[in-house]
Amino acid sequence: MANISIWPGSSSFSPGDTPFGFYDTDIDFQRDADKVAKFCAQRLGYPIENVELQDIQFYTAFEEAITIYGNELYAYLVRENLIDLIGSNLTTEYPASVLNNTVVTPNFSTTIRLSEQYGEEAGVGGNVTWYSGSIILTSSLQDYDLEAWAVDNGISGSDLEVKRVYYNETPASAQYYYGAPGYNTGLGFGGYLGSYGFTAYNTAYSFLAMPVNYDIASIQALEISNQVRLSAYSFQLINNKLRIFPIPSANDNGTRLWFQYIKKSERFSDSLNNGGGGGDNLVTNVSNVPYANPVYSKINSIGRQWIFEMTLAIAKEMLGLVRGKYTTVPIPGAEVTLNGADLVRSGESEKNALIEKLRAYLDDTSRKNQLERKNAESDAAQNELNKVPMVIYIG
Repeated sequence: MANISIWPGSSSFSPGDTPFGFYDTDIDFQRDADKVAKFCAQRLGYPIENVELQDIQFYTAFEEAITIYGNELYAYLVRENLIDLIGSNLTTEYPASVLNNTVVTPNFSTTIRLSEQYGEEAGVGGNVTWYSGSIILTSSLQDYDLEAWAVDNGISGSDLEVKRVYYNETPASAQYYYGAPGYNTGLGFGGYLGSYGFTAYNTAYSFLAMPVNYDIASIQALEISNQVRLSAYSFQLINNKLRIFPIPSANDNGTRLWFQYIKKSERFSDSLNNGGGGGDNLVTNVSNVPYANPVYSKINSIGRQWIFEMTLAIAKEMLGLVRGKYTTVPIPGAEVTLNGADLVRSGESEKNALIEKLRAYLDDTSRKNQLERKNAESDAAQNELNKVPMVIYIG
């Protein structure tokens, strides 16, 4: 033990004295490093007891404590903001260290990316391309194999997913305005819309325009009539085998039946965004959200006090490990038992307690808890105002 260097009572920090040098150029860090070393040494018993640590151990503990503080702080911010940052570009939008001082406003980018997939299935959005294809109807042929069609067109049959088939009868609205076979609506296309100047017919004073609700009711009646009295135009699609109703007639021979489809493989491939080939520049998970180490000079007094206490806990653990190498030290006529194990346990316990305290503090200041607190304050203020007597004003 006599050959082990002990704390001499003072130190003089110079850049390069810490293992990583994260904060060595920070003026506040340089100013506080020796103060923290003295603080820790005195809390460990100096000058009553020798402290078997050198200044670089205290500087190392100080640097580690700041880094732990930054890790806990930015891990909390990652949890708060990850859904708003996923997919952003690190290089152009959030270069390293810039995000530390950026206010992240909640946005719907991730929510929209998720909801677009529902629109994709409904045919009103998404990121999968819809393609158009067609088959030629053959009279008296009711069943058509769309997977065979896909293979003939250079598409894997199992990769085909039909989204929409355009096999519908003429819309009732078109029949109503143009006139349906077997029906006498009393209104033709020219006679009805011509009154509004849509054709080469006469002006409005020569015609009678019925209210719009009359047209809507008439079209609905015509649709029901078609469904009940005429053949139903429909189709059945099972495993890409298309059956159409009614069976195509000679008049349908050679007619193209159009449909829309997607390629199943593109549902997955189109959902991957690699930033135009620069996937390394995108925020994709918690590990690459571009938070950097904190700037020590910008940490307030609350954070610095936590760092001082964490530095002491780390230094205590270090001292315990050093003393643990020598369980007992012989002295004239007796032995001295060192408290290395006690210091290690105490240091670890204090570190864990400090981390739990910081996490609880950060969680208490989360966006969710802040909004709940503001809501409670608003309710309390309203309840207080409700107790104010209401006066009657007589003008």
